[in-house]
Amino acid sequence: MAHFTEWVTRYIMHRIDIISVQPKLMESPLNHSIVQRAKDKGIVEIVLHDLKDYGLGKYRQVDDTVYGGGAGMVIRCEPVFDCINQLKSERDYDEVIYMCPDGEVYNQGTANQLSLKRNLIILCGHYKGIDQRIRDEIITKEISIGDYVLSGGELAAVVIADSICRLIPGVISDEESALTDSFQDGLLAPPVYTRPADYKGLKVPEVLQSGHFAKIETWREEQALKITEERRPDLLD
Repeated sequence: MAHFTEWVTRYIMHRIDIISVQPKLMESPLNHSIVQRAKDKGIVEIVLHDLKDYGLGKYRQVDDTVYGGGAGMVIRCEPVFDCINQLKSERDYDEVIYMCPDGEVYNQGTANQLSLKRNLIILCGHYKGIDQRIRDEIITKEISIGDYVLSGGELAAVVIADSICRLIPGVISDEESALTDSFQDGLLAPPVYTRPADYKGLKVPEVLQSGHFAKIETWREEQALKITEERRPDLLD
């Protein structure tokens, strides 16, 4: 397994291109912690693209008013088509993802699937959204991170990138850690403890100190099921 992981991390570079009208919003979270580690190891490349670089005219216009009337502005076709077509001329992409409130709700299963892809494009929504023709002709997957509205898709794109990066072999030193996270088996994670065993009368459960791994595993499974029933019964459906 170790040799396979080494081969994967050495020869397969994962690339995520994120297109936005506010790319600087993503610079800090994508340059720290696990995502930065993935980039430093040469396992993941994340490239931010300013849609305004493909804007129209002297003022690099990327949006316009809504056809038929109505409040708000809509991202135009031309800048998005030009940017994505340019990227596609340089490499093949497995998915072109649009971050939007009405997309499929993101979960761990989707994160697992996307972590297996080689190259991804993520388009961040903004204003009142994007021209429907972009969604019809270019987008292959639409994702929402929850039933609420953000100022734009940038923070949602960061969530997607972070959740994908940590699953790629070689990014996290202890790969088992990622595989035992909440939702990986459809349940929430059980409680975890560390030293000291007794903190002012607050004690770690005896089973975790027993060294009996079968009993510990059974306890963790029982606790995961109990917590899921209490907090997220919908997951059990």
